[in-house]
Amino acid sequence: MLRNKKIVLGVSGGIAAYKAAALTSKLVQAGAEVKVIMTENALRFIGSTTFQALSRQPVYTDTFHEQDARYIQHIDVADWADLFLIAPATANSIGKLANGIADDMLSTTLLATEAPVYIAPAMNVHMYSHPSVIENMKKLDHWGFRFIEPGEGYLACGYVGKGRLEAPETIVSLLEKETIKSQVLKGKKVLITAGPTREKIDPVRYFTNPSTGKMGYALARQAQRLGAEVTLVSGPVSLEAPSGVKKIAVESAEEMYERVAERFEVSDIVIKSAAVADYRPKQVFDQKMKKSPGDYSVEMERTRDILQHLGDNKSTQYLVGFAAETNDAEEYGRDKLRRKNLDAIVINNVSEAGSGFGHDTNQSIYLTKEGDRVEFPMMSKDDMAEKVLLEIARAVAGDAE
Repeated sequence: MLRNKKIVLGVSGGIAAYKAAALTSKLVQAGAEVKVIMTENALRFIGSTTFQALSRQPVYTDTFHEQDARYIQHIDVADWADLFLIAPATANSIGKLANGIADDMLSTTLLATEAPVYIAPAMNVHMYSHPSVIENMKKLDHWGFRFIEPGEGYLACGYVGKGRLEAPETIVSLLEKETIKSQVLKGKKVLITAGPTREKIDPVRYFTNPSTGKMGYALARQAQRLGAEVTLVSGPVSLEAPSGVKKIAVESAEEMYERVAERFEVSDIVIKSAAVADYRPKQVFDQKMKKSPGDYSVEMERTRDILQHLGDNKSTQYLVGFAAETNDAEEYGRDKLRRKNLDAIVINNVSEAGSGFGHDTNQSIYLTKEGDRVEFPMMSKDDMAEKVLLEIARAVAGDAE
């Protein structure tokens, strides 16, 4: 899967730089074209001649040493790349990338590239767990950068723990798998809903629910990574849109219905993970209601059932719903799958610890109209999003055959 792939390998200044030589060799053996960029500190650990011999390509070490006067070097290399890999990635190189610092050939090229970037950290165990490093990695992950987790073992500093650069052959294998994954939804238009809706009573009060949008945003992020063109229709949440995803912000159930209906016909896959209000106040006041003695009751009316509308009107779309239940979850989920004319449903028991609204983890049961059943144990919402999307991709590919 790496044959003829153009890979830029960024080598930063850590003792694990010597492993990058073996990594270069294995990438070339896998059929990739490899160009190496080394930082000044990487050159303290290993010479550029080694990488030039292994890659049979020029090695870049200085932003201002233009090897071909016809091109601006760091822009040319950034545009050339199909894939960008930083291995080893030190705390310093991660920090630079996370904060937009461009003061050498590697950091300037990283900011200029539009290729997928994979980061393989390598550092002391305490550095790897430092809050600033963790925050920088979280920021980069949210922006769409991919991490290749370091291994555990004896480190050059004498400590034993997490921080050792993953083995070169493992990195190559992971890149091959990621290359396959990046094609599974290529050419597909995916429409995802996320978050809660707000149903106003007056300008300062509304009914809503505890949905944070984390599951829907994870689905959008992973769908984009799998090659899809993703549109995310989101209720009010505190999350930023994943990199490469078109976000449409809405507030009420009616607004969400309108934005989804506009895009439904041109979508290939629709995943409705938003927690849409079932009811809204029948009367909405233009001015703030003043407090008065005694009780107050609000007459409610049904909102439009978005999922039912989609199920009744779908043609070629693959439609997936979510069911957040507190009891008899699978039974209610099966019923919803049938009633709403869905192709599949993800069932969450939100009463279980670590599952449902607000958590970074989830567990669920995935059912299809054909009767397939997959149980996902507790895992991160990003991991679950990927697994759900791979199930969808398999079904869609099967329908196309």
